[in-house]
Amino acid sequence: MDRALSAPGKLFVSGEYAVLWGGVSRVAAVAPRTAAYVRRRQDSRVHICLEEGTLQGLTTPRGVKWERDVPAGFSFVARTLDEALRAHGRPSVGFDLAVAPGAMGPGGHKLGLGGSASASVLAAEGARFVLEEKFDVLKLALVSHALGQGGRGSGGDVAASFAGGLSRYRRYDVAALTEAANTGRFHAALAESPPVDLWRMPAPRVAMLYAFTGESASTKLLIAQVEDRLAEAGRQAFVVRSDALGHAIEDGLGGGDFRAFAEAVKAQHALLLELGPLETEGMRRVLAIAASYGCAGKLSGAGGGDGCILFAPDAQAREELRQGLESRGFLTLLLDVEPGVRGEAQADARLRGWVDALV
Repeated sequence: MDRALSAPGKLFVSGEYAVLWGGVSRVAAVAPRTAAYVRRRQDSRVHICLEEGTLQGLTTPRGVKWERDVPAGFSFVARTLDEALRAHGRPSVGFDLAVAPGAMGPGGHKLGLGGSASASVLAAEGARFVLEEKFDVLKLALVSHALGQGGRGSGGDVAASFAGGLSRYRRYDVAALTEAANTGRFHAALAESPPVDLWRMPAPRVAMLYAFTGESASTKLLIAQVEDRLAEAGRQAFVVRSDALGHAIEDGLGGGDFRAFAEAVKAQHALLLELGPLETEGMRRVLAIAASYGCAGKLSGAGGGDGCILFAPDAQAREELRQGLESRGFLTLLLDVEPGVRGEAQADARLRGWVDALV
């Protein structure tokens, strides 16, 4: 019993940071996709196979009994498998899960497309498949990813990777589910808990592009720094302004007055900069270049590195901007919204090879 899977990455279109404090975000699921391969075993062993090696353990109703301390690179997948077995709640057969590395830019820098979220979603869906379970994959992945981040993060990247497309998302409170996972009621709690506030939006009618600045950033660290600087009243005032701009951006994504849409995007970026030094010199250059081509853009995510999501009125303008950025040394990705986590007809040969090599 085996299955090949893939899941998309994510980019925030609007509402980053505001979504941490009760606001609404708009998130796009984008390529490149991350591949995974899962195979059921006849014994109770579990293997996680990644590019950096293999981690082994044994299934228990309380999670995986890992043979050694979980290395940092395995943490999100391992945590998700632990939570999946807790949701299963009884002895089970083992399985092997191979997950491809996330997208990388020049110099081995992460592109900032939510690789840990994609890995969590793939691990949750892979475990659900081999355990023949019916638990809510999105809720389980939101719990495991939040725990892996020490409670930081909104879950917007997880929601985008699971659902695909362009989504409107409000942060999901995982506190009750986390408590239930520690008391043996996780499966029931997943079924009984409120639905995730996630709404699919129409496909955008503006052309989108991503420009990587050549620097990676730590989302967890940046969120901690921003939250240390901003008191509750300031956070709520920020949410009100961000939500208003988010509505304008959502309207503009549907087409129409590109100039008004571009102004809303620019204002959203400026609002984010009020939170602290989130813009790098690379970002400033990218956004200046985009403006010179009649396009608009903003940082996407926590800032401090990674890249900018850019918008053009049509495909021709996007291509001209892409060429202009590439000629100046920036890595770009053409963006179209991607489907969420899904099964694939064929497994990635490298991932299957990693699993075939196990004993």
